[in-house]
Amino acid sequence: MKDLEFIKRCINKDDKSWEEFLKIYSSLIYSLIWSVLKRKGFSFQNSAYAEEIFQEIFLHLIKDNFKKLRQYKAKKNCPFSSWLKVVVINYTLDYLKRRTPPILSLEEKILDEEKELTLEDTIKDESRPPVDELLLEKELLTNLSECISRLKEDDKFFIEMHIYQGVSLENLKKLLKVSRSAIDMRKARIIQRLKDCFKERGFLLES
Repeated sequence: MKDLEFIKRCINKDDKSWEEFLKIYSSLIYSLIWSVLKRKGFSFQNSAYAEEIFQEIFLHLIKDNFKKLRQYKAKKNCPFSSWLKVVVINYTLDYLKRRTPPILSLEEKILDEEKELTLEDTIKDESRPPVDELLLEKELLTNLSECISRLKEDDKFFIEMHIYQGVSLENLKKLLKVSRSAIDMRKARIIQRLKDCFKERGFLLES
C-alpha cells in the first residue's frame, strides 16, 4: 500500500511527491524505453525516438487529470515499478508502430525544387562528404553508442537529460536533489569514462 499512497499524493499534485517521482522513476522509464528500442534494432544514433517517447510517456501518465496514473490500484500487492514497466513497454511499442518510417525503395521518387530525383540519385550527390569520412563518422557513432551502453543506468539518464534534452546542470541539480559540485563531478566522471572507453578502442581524443 506504500506505493499506492505515494501515487495518490502525486495525483493530488503534491509537489514534493512529484519531485520524488521524477527522481525515482525517470531513469527507470528511460532504461525501459532503450531496452525496447535495442530489441527492435535501434541504437543511440536514433536518440530522437527515445527523447520523444520519454516526454510523451510523462504526458501520457498525467494528461486528463492523471487518468492513466489513476489506473494503478496496487492489485495483489503489485509494486508500482512493475505496473509502470508494462505501461512504458506497451507505450514504446505502440509509438514505434505509429512513428517508424516505412522502408523506402531506392527507385522511389522524391520531390526536388528543380527536378525529380530518386533516392539513389540523392545518395550519389557529389556535394555530400566523401565515403571515407562518412564511414569514420559512422564508426565513431557506433563506438560512442557502445561506450554509453557500458555506463551505469543513472549515468545514461544523466546523458539523456543533459545532452539530448538540454537540461541545464543547475536544473539537474534540483531534479536529482544533489549539490552543484556533485553534478559537476558526475559530468567529469562520465566524460572520463567515455574517453577511456574510446582509448581502449584505439581512438585518441583531444583533452
